[in-house]
Amino acid sequence: MSLNLAEKQAVVAEVAEVAATAHSVIAAEYRGITVARLTALRVKARENGVYLRVVKNSLARRAVEGTGLACISPALVGPLILAFSQEDPGSAARVIKEFLKDKDNDKLVVKALAFGGQLLGPKDLDALASMPTRDQAISLLMAVMKAPVEKFARTLNEVPGKLVRTVEAIRIQKAEAA
Repeated sequence: MSLNLAEKQAVVAEVAEVAATAHSVIAAEYRGITVARLTALRVKARENGVYLRVVKNSLARRAVEGTGLACISPALVGPLILAFSQEDPGSAARVIKEFLKDKDNDKLVVKALAFGGQLLGPKDLDALASMPTRDQAISLLMAVMKAPVEKFARTLNEVPGKLVRTVEAIRIQKAEAA
């Protein structure tokens, strides 16, 4: 069923709004996947803050035009499902990677990824999926920021500790000599 002009404009506006705020996008060919499996993928995506949408390629090209994800336009060929990462850059990649672990879902073929204004190939799915979530990145940053302060505090604490151990060693030595 074809869409009229108003419906096409609404689809483009909706996808453009999502693309403008998305961190990354994955285009995957879904030919041969059952509706039940696609529904399961959509549920998993929704739980992880991923916007999943099947859009005509011409409309998708218009929607990503002028965004940081416009580099994916040449790869939009064939029946594709687009997964936009809303919360963190790797969330869509993690959802797709998890979906592909099941051998029954091997008909989903990743065609392209876009992240940070760069078009990536399907082999980069693992690299994007392994990126830390926002909370993980914050905890890593805090650990890096905290390490020098902790080391400085341990160093400062060692000076009086060493003095106490030296005085104790002198006391023991005098006690043995007496």
